[in-house]
Amino acid sequence: MRLPPIGKFAYGLVAILGLLALVAYSFTQVVAMADAVRRLFSQDLVLLGISLYLLVFLCLLILRYLGLIVYSFMEHLAVMQRGDADHAGGDREGRLPLISLIVPAYNEALVIQPALRTLASLDYPDYEVIVVDDGSTDATYELASQVAREQSHVPIRVVTKRNGGKADALNTGIALARGEFVMCVDGDTKVSRNALRAMVAHFDDPHIAAVAGNVKVLNRENMLTRLQALEYVEGLAMVRKAQSFMRIVNIIPGPCGMFRKSVVRQVGGYDTDTFAEDCDLTLKILLQGWHVGYEPQAIGWVETPSRLLDLLKQRYRWTRGILQAMGKHLEVLRHPVRSGWAQAMTLWYMLFEGIMWPISNVLGNIFFCYVGLKYGVVVFIAYWWLQLLLLDVIASAYCVIVEREEPWLIPYAVLFRLYYILIIDVAKVLATLEQFRGTHMTWGKLEREGKLS
Repeated sequence: MRLPPIGKFAYGLVAILGLLALVAYSFTQVVAMADAVRRLFSQDLVLLGISLYLLVFLCLLILRYLGLIVYSFMEHLAVMQRGDADHAGGDREGRLPLISLIVPAYNEALVIQPALRTLASLDYPDYEVIVVDDGSTDATYELASQVAREQSHVPIRVVTKRNGGKADALNTGIALARGEFVMCVDGDTKVSRNALRAMVAHFDDPHIAAVAGNVKVLNRENMLTRLQALEYVEGLAMVRKAQSFMRIVNIIPGPCGMFRKSVVRQVGGYDTDTFAEDCDLTLKILLQGWHVGYEPQAIGWVETPSRLLDLLKQRYRWTRGILQAMGKHLEVLRHPVRSGWAQAMTLWYMLFEGIMWPISNVLGNIFFCYVGLKYGVVVFIAYWWLQLLLLDVIASAYCVIVEREEPWLIPYAVLFRLYYILIIDVAKVLATLEQFRGTHMTWGKLEREGKLS
């Protein structure tokens, strides 16, 4: 049963009012902590400096959560209004353009067939699927070709090439695409049936160059994958929804993203010099002045790492890849007026999330444990951890409500804060240090477990 609009508004408003109350309470606690640490560490300037830095970071983090929830809720209202307008506007069937789906695949034998069968059953009248086998050493090409032969109503082309990396495979697919719009889909992704209709509607705005889909975790089978499910809902969906309100989504996810083909060609396509080709291309599009949106109804279900070591390898690669992509645009950070404030703020936000936040979280845990044990002020540890936990719980509850997700994800916010995010942040800090040192790395590939079928 669909809730009436007032019910939907009320849920979001309650979450926002709850966060505002938390912000007010948090700032009073931060002020109290600042006064306490000033008295405690007045004779030790190093400890005083670290503690004040961490308190400033905590204030920024509170403002970050507030801004994301407010802007994501405003985008949520805008999405509902667009939905009502589309419904009132009647049938778009006669003006739906051809869309080309590009599927880069390297050793995806376990998942390629269910993924392609999902793509062959999308609710859209005119689209094609292009599978680019990037020199797989398993049966990916043969299995994809088998699905292509089975299909009669949706054209599926399967091409193979020498291994050149995901970016090269995507460029190959885009060069073969006949559609005005291209949708890039990872070979391990199941896409919701309505995805094409939902995403292509954004391109009625001539300033929109790309639209990010909503990536969700499919294999919610153990504690680690359930924590990732919460992370994707809170850390990805909420952020992209807030960014979409300003049309500056900074990463089109590899599993589910649609582009104007002409714009991709205009900016030179995917580059092969980073380990985060999706982030790199999105930044190039934004820095050319184009807008990038987000479509929450276009869902890409993915298989995430179920083992801790695989997860850490994935986040290590993501971190280094994003830093590589940002490093290509340092001029924008140095000259925000010349480059544009929106573009500069996008990169500053990515620096905050990618570098300052992980380092501050690791530093904060070490610092407060040290002073707690040495000076007997365990209350500082409790303040630090509880402030972050409350932010996570409020944000998780809000996201679960708005995304209509499973309510049992909310209690996982405690475990998320207790140990999960700290482990992830340690991996990010190590990746950042090795990126600045120029340590060599290889692509690395997540071993699939075949959970799509």
